[in-house]
Amino acid sequence: MKILFYGYGNPGRQDDGLGIYFVEEMEKFVRDKDISDISFDSNYQLNIEDADTIKNYDLVFFCDASQENIDDYCITKVSPSDAHIEFTMHAVSPSFVLDLCQKIYGKSPDTRLIHIRGFAWNFLEGISERALKNLNSAVNAFRQMLPDLAENNISVLENISSCHLYK
Repeated sequence: MKILFYGYGNPGRQDDGLGIYFVEEMEKFVRDKDISDISFDSNYQLNIEDADTIKNYDLVFFCDASQENIDDYCITKVSPSDAHIEFTMHAVSPSFVLDLCQKIYGKSPDTRLIHIRGFAWNFLEGISERALKNLNSAVNAFRQMLPDLAENNISVLENISSCHLYK
């Protein structure tokens, strides 16, 4: 199974960089554990070209900071949608990228969005202490889950619905 972790956000706006920080931490972990078939990417925002990026993967995790009222982080399944109305400050949503991938390439990887709750959005580098705790919770959960995912055991994701956490 080929897996992609794709973080997006602006590290120059405090907690908005949580998606990118998550990907950086996971990349270190994967490199240290020498786990294969896992790739990483990040950007300030998603773009239509990202449909081309995700087409060669079986499982895609987009990761972004969230202002939602969640405890620390959650994982939701992404369904393709060409709707342009999104509750995000980013230009293109994961569902739109997935929809384009399906329409252009005829491919639809299993796609999830990791929401990590943030609290501070000022034009400053570095994340808030509360957001750092949430980032660590998400990273630790994925460190536990990743060996199962790498072995093509995506049933661990079936235990995650809406915003329930992997424990």
